[in-house]
Amino acid sequence: MWYNTEASKLLGIQYPILQGPFGGNLSSVELTAAVSNAGGLGGYGAYTMSPQEIFEADKQIKAATNKPYNLNLWVSDSDYPDDIPAVKFHKAKEIFKPYFDEVGIPLPDKPAKFQSRFENQLEVILKIRPKVFSFMFGVPSADVLEECRKSGIVTVGAATTLDEAIFLENTGVDMIIASGFEAGGHRPSFLDSAESSLTGTFVLLQLIREKVKVPVIAAGGIANGNGVAAALALGASAAQIGTAFLACDESNALPIHKQMLFSDASKYTTLSRAHTGRLGRGLTSRIAKEILGKEASILPFPLQTTFMSPLRKAALDQEKWDMILFWGGQIAPILKHTKATELMHSLIEETTAYFDGLKT
Repeated sequence: MWYNTEASKLLGIQYPILQGPFGGNLSSVELTAAVSNAGGLGGYGAYTMSPQEIFEADKQIKAATNKPYNLNLWVSDSDYPDDIPAVKFHKAKEIFKPYFDEVGIPLPDKPAKFQSRFENQLEVILKIRPKVFSFMFGVPSADVLEECRKSGIVTVGAATTLDEAIFLENTGVDMIIASGFEAGGHRPSFLDSAESSLTGTFVLLQLIREKVKVPVIAAGGIANGNGVAAALALGASAAQIGTAFLACDESNALPIHKQMLFSDASKYTTLSRAHTGRLGRGLTSRIAKEILGKEASILPFPLQTTFMSPLRKAALDQEKWDMILFWGGQIAPILKHTKATELMHSLIEETTAYFDGLKT
């Protein structure tokens, strides 16, 4: 059967269908459990959470499912080593002032220096031992990967280029996600700039399969059974689906976010650093369009996120939807399902029908 892949065996799941783990408070216990209970691999993005919050979320997931699930962290959660110069912050204020004026709020003070949380978060991961630990923006140390192996934790790294995939395999990860530029959310590049790491999912998948021996997971531009079948046909051992699950009722996305993913606005997406400081794909916002060519004035991640936070809140309160970043991938216009279990059943049925059709 199509679902008896190396990935499904390694992950201990029935179907090689993974739910993308959403950061920024978009993940939910309900969604993670629904996907895992339906035979796939639910995912929970924890990079913004404190160690105690991760511990509590994990406890809730375990209470909601006895199936495998994935916890996700960001290895690199900051893009600047020291404090940013005052002149850089002044330039950012100059560029974004019209938007703050439009919603009638003052420009924020300079954000405080960011303290990385990754090391403390890692301690919790190693303590609670999820079946799967995935990570983006780099790879943990060899000692950490070895400890995961000893604890029976499957490790999964994300690659946006062939070089990154080879790097990940050489460090000893168990599986690699081939993250194409079609995908919604941040581009998890770590060896080169995200702007120069924009290969499409199915090209990237084939390049990686030629050079890498560990199982590869295709991610980006997949939202139905035909997409899953295409990924498997090109050598993927599993498919990871983000936007289609983000749009489901069970996700923690705002109701307006889900409405936008099912609206005509979903036809237009943009890769931009304007809202967070890191390159990511979302439904095209007015700010993302108007900031094009002014990227030098954007603060590094996560300072830009902190800087833009009051503007986002005010725009939401005033229903100025065109000023807000709603994460979403290029595949959004074909979305159909609002329930995670229905989406899973549809993915399984469509993929099965495709491969059964090849036998006739």
